[in-house]
Amino acid sequence: MKRTLSARPPFSFRAVADSHGWRQLAPFSGDADGLSYIARLSTGRVTVLHLAAAPDGAQIESADALAEGEQAEIATMAGWMLGLDQDLSAFYAAAQHEPKLAQVAERAQGRLLRSPTLFEDVVKTILTTNTTWSGTIRMVQALVDLFGAQLDDVSSGPLEGPSSSPLDELASGPLPAEPVRRAFPLPKSIAQTDVETLRRDARLGYRAPYVLELARRIDSGTLDLEALKTAELPTDELRKRLRAIKGVGPYAVANLLMLLGHYDAIPIDSWALTLVSKEWHGGAAIGPAEVEAAFAHWGQFKGLAYWFWEWSNAG
Repeated sequence: MKRTLSARPPFSFRAVADSHGWRQLAPFSGDADGLSYIARLSTGRVTVLHLAAAPDGAQIESADALAEGEQAEIATMAGWMLGLDQDLSAFYAAAQHEPKLAQVAERAQGRLLRSPTLFEDVVKTILTTNTTWSGTIRMVQALVDLFGAQLDDVSSGPLEGPSSSPLDELASGPLPAEPVRRAFPLPKSIAQTDVETLRRDARLGYRAPYVLELARRIDSGTLDLEALKTAELPTDELRKRLRAIKGVGPYAVANLLMLLGHYDAIPIDSWALTLVSKEWHGGAAIGPAEVEAAFAHWGQFKGLAYWFWEWSNAG
């Protein structure tokens, strides 16, 4: 199956793929010229999606023979992941007189690569906190390896967990030379485990109970996280709902708001403090207030202004 999807102009596949580090986290692979993603569809099928640039949009391809409904699901999935329908014209208009943002419209910057589900993005965001980037990569990969459905596995229903896990494979014999590729786990797959397994085998540390509680709330139906993707809520209300998720603090909330298309918050971490300090404070120690003050006049676009700023001393 191969299909081309149109995007609201201007659009750059490379700009989306390069927008942040998500393409380095399983089940993504690839680079700015082309991405692969192991997707589990609602039918239970697990397939590889290949995403690449196409005239006026993006191309999606799967080697599997997919039913019409599965093809439609993949198109919707890719549209969300790449933000094909996003309208950034107001941001470009606001940025055109700022030399530090002069490149954004020409490069079609502003869209942020997203996972197909908000559950995946929330879990990945939690796993970025208080760790190195290599630590995040390792924890995400461990979750996928332990609980993700295996590529080419078509389950008997959309809510079943993986047919096997690396732990089963270790018990039955040596792992194959080529690692098994898996989709990101369903909430149900994680909900059936326990905190100790997440700490010991996935090595999530203090994040383990947060990930487990989130998965169990979604699996039990007490939290409809995916509804927030399309909810027409003011930013303050959306922020309140995200903040109610255990393990999601101010930085994580701001990061998730950006992924949901709300840009009036800055994900302030140690890197943000370093960048703003070097740009405006001569390298002196600063706090979150100084970061907020530096971009306050950007209002509803301050998150995007921060994200795509041409920093003088980013190295």
